[in-house]
Amino acid sequence: MRLAKLHSTTLAIGFLAFGTVAALAQDDPAQVLFTNCAVFDGKATELTDAQNVLVTGNLIEAIGDASLTAEGATTVDCDGRTLMPGLIEGHAHLMLMGPSLPAMEANSTWEDFAIHGTRMSEMYLMQGFTTVRDAGGANAGLQRAINSGAIIGPRVYPSAAFIGTRGGHADFANFTSPVGESTNMGRLNMAQEADSVADVHKFGRNNFRMGASQLKYMQSGGAVSAFDPWQLLAGSQAEIEAVVQVANEYGSYVMAHSYRKEAIMTALNAGVRSIEHGFMFDCEIAELMKEKDAYITTNLTAFDPGLLEIPAVKNVASSLRKATSASAAFVNYIPNMKKCPVKRAFQTDCVGDVPSCSKQIAYEKYLNADFFDPHTALVVMTSTGGELVALSGDFMNPYPDGKLGVIEAGAYADILLVDGNPLEDFSVLGTSDKWFDGPERPDSPETIRVIMKDGVFYKNTLN
Repeated sequence: MRLAKLHSTTLAIGFLAFGTVAALAQDDPAQVLFTNCAVFDGKATELTDAQNVLVTGNLIEAIGDASLTAEGATTVDCDGRTLMPGLIEGHAHLMLMGPSLPAMEANSTWEDFAIHGTRMSEMYLMQGFTTVRDAGGANAGLQRAINSGAIIGPRVYPSAAFIGTRGGHADFANFTSPVGESTNMGRLNMAQEADSVADVHKFGRNNFRMGASQLKYMQSGGAVSAFDPWQLLAGSQAEIEAVVQVANEYGSYVMAHSYRKEAIMTALNAGVRSIEHGFMFDCEIAELMKEKDAYITTNLTAFDPGLLEIPAVKNVASSLRKATSASAAFVNYIPNMKKCPVKRAFQTDCVGDVPSCSKQIAYEKYLNADFFDPHTALVVMTSTGGELVALSGDFMNPYPDGKLGVIEAGAYADILLVDGNPLEDFSVLGTSDKWFDGPERPDSPETIRVIMKDGVFYKNTLN
């Protein structure tokens, strides 16, 4: 069942004055004690059994054995189940409903985007994701609505508008749109065409003004977009350095949509800290990433043989041609990542309706454990994701008061309680071995018994 946030003031109405209630809520925050838990802390290769975890307010206060108690705390008996950090999605597009870029540009209003974003946000949270880094298209509106309690969803790290060149992967304009003409996506600050250093400065700074926690630059092309070959090397060296400059002004960082090795190396040398997709990853890139303390997020569905059967690819000749050549070029990613591992976070990169994205999320979870192993997948989806979003720094990080993706004292109380041991059976996180042709997904996996975000229960099927 989903539980609304219960404020201390609600309990006290009728017998305490408002000022006294406010002081009580501040001085004596609510506590929840999870008992008899097997804990995955976001990093360890084994669970720690028979642990108690105390949550005070929105933070984890303490972790210990059965001697850890808290008088008056709400108690949740884990009964040996696994307590772990909430999952972190490193690359989502909460606002992009599809079914195609031209449709969103020509036939969608702000109401369509807002309704879709609201539904996507709730779906992500109920699938176990307590934090989502939006990789383009969302300004701070969803984040504000979620933080205020107006809608249900995860923590959101928005990138605001995609920034890219004319004819590049951020160019969503209609085919006949003249250069410089206003676009639907531009008016809503979901995608901006930047063809000079001045443009990059203008749109990058505007993104931070609109609530971005980091910037997204489109350096390579894509498979299903209209104008750009995936091999594209978009943006001059000066323009890429300019977007990094703007991010540095705000104490934040740049994530770059980069496919080719040349693009990845250029981005890293310019100061980009997060490589998105990075399909031509190899051990030379790994060495540079370690030198630059950089991260990568990759949608593993790109390596699925069924990719060429997706209608958006199969039914468009240009997209099928691009996807076919891309699949051949990206074949070494998995072996290279196993040979030369780097800090990798989880990515789904779904653009589409909510049921389809729910299927893709479940399949992406499955592939992370199948291509690698459950422990690697768990780290990718928790602690590494937490490190990645924290790159937004002291100024632009919307959630600066605790760590994310770990179970430790002082971390945010973003917690899942799942049946079984995910280090042995990854399916308890709600996976599927089928993608677009798989069955409809439940609103929330039955094996995820508790979803807590910021110290608040959003699902609890134990009590």
